[in-house]
Amino acid sequence: MTSQKGNNYILIGMPGAGKSTIGVLLAKALGAEFIDTDLVIQQKTGKLLRDIISQEGNEAFKKIEEEVNASVEAENSVIAPGGSAIYSPKAMEHFKNIGTVIYLKLDYETVAQRLGDLAARGVVLDNGQTLSDLYHERIPLYEKYADITVDADDLKIGEALEKVLENLM
Repeated sequence: MTSQKGNNYILIGMPGAGKSTIGVLLAKALGAEFIDTDLVIQQKTGKLLRDIISQEGNEAFKKIEEEVNASVEAENSVIAPGGSAIYSPKAMEHFKNIGTVIYLKLDYETVAQRLGDLAARGVVLDNGQTLSDLYHERIPLYEKYADITVDADDLKIGEALEKVLENLM
């Protein structure tokens, strides 16, 4: 007997891909709840993501992130985890069990253009790692976990939302 997938939609992708922005709009369009797991982490710890990373380090942040993501309990929700969620097989398997994973795909140039100060955004970067390194490290993981891939390059937010909705019909 196969278990039925949950009725949630999980948006993954690089920082700047529009996971939170499109997530809110998608939730409204579907009459669903919206959960931004970065905000859940901030509420749980009482700290900004960038402060957790700078004070406690990348590994401590990833551990907190994994705990939060792997324990999300939701029904009929749109979930937007941070871009580094894909480093946790435990969290990603949980997401795949509770819903459909949608990868908002952008090319490197678009990501570089959209992102300002990476440290201010709370992006997990190893010492000496560039945005290009991060991008090329993460792409295979996003592709691995995606049930649906939506190419969001050159799309305004409304157009990206429409493209996501088309893929759900």
